[in-house]
Amino acid sequence: MEIKKIVKKMRKIKAFRSLELTVTRPIPSKQLMNIQYALSFKKNIDWENPKTFNEKLQYIKLFHRDDLYTVAADKIKVKNYIAEKIDESLVIPNLGIWNSFDEIKFDQLPNQFVLKTNHDYAGVYVCLDKSKMNIPKLRKMFTKHLKTNYFYPNREWAYKNIPPKIFAEKLLKDDVYEDIIDYKFFAFNGYVDSVMICTERFTGNPKFYFFNKEWELLPYNKDSIDAISEKKVIKEPYNMNKMFEIAAKLSENIPFVRVDLYNVNGHIYFGEMTFYPNGGYDNKLLPVTDLHYGELIDLKLVKKGK
Repeated sequence: MEIKKIVKKMRKIKAFRSLELTVTRPIPSKQLMNIQYALSFKKNIDWENPKTFNEKLQYIKLFHRDDLYTVAADKIKVKNYIAEKIDESLVIPNLGIWNSFDEIKFDQLPNQFVLKTNHDYAGVYVCLDKSKMNIPKLRKMFTKHLKTNYFYPNREWAYKNIPPKIFAEKLLKDDVYEDIIDYKFFAFNGYVDSVMICTERFTGNPKFYFFNKEWELLPYNKDSIDAISEKKVIKEPYNMNKMFEIAAKLSENIPFVRVDLYNVNGHIYFGEMTFYPNGGYDNKLLPVTDLHYGELIDLKLVKKGK
């Protein structure tokens, strides 16, 4: 069976991630990107003249090599970077850093906290009550994450050379919103085009809305178009202009980065910097949005390396 059919078949299997790491790891990066892109968009990547957002993200994954990416993708090291480049007040305080799960001294942690791995995106556990933690289950989960190099599934180079660790940080709480809203800024070399927010995350049917700096809904996806037609009102958060400024500064000299920020009780906190959203396979964006974002990426900023 050809590789493309194998990958397509795995996507229908519940345990796809572990199978994917085993089967696709030997596949050359460019070949794997071609397969994954074709499965997502039903067309091929134009490597000679990439135009869309997702095409250019493939190009950046394959060719762009900047040590800053490794620092910024490391959820521990990036905190020092943010403190130096922007302000220490944006950094969510760490409560501990460990090389393995069994090093964690839970008796020294507060009753509520967030436990994360620094080198991937899914290694997260929100503890609301220490007495209810399932330690064996958590040990299995985090040990598995520590053994996984997140570069391989989608060939996202920024994650390739991060030494995996576990860390705990303070749990943020807002006096108004039960669910902390994540503001995701789409930034292109100092220019921030838009911010995406996610609501109704725990309903099983999350909604994603795009806004410009004037807090006007943008027709970038179906949810936003529906909200525009329904004249849906979503309250603009305090400090939005400041968040746009932070995202702009963090994106300087970078072809593209999505800067995630929180606004908790009027205080801005840094979340993360993401260089390849959805691995560059986001087919939920409208084609016109995919092309618009693509036009904003200047591939002349790409630093080619191995």
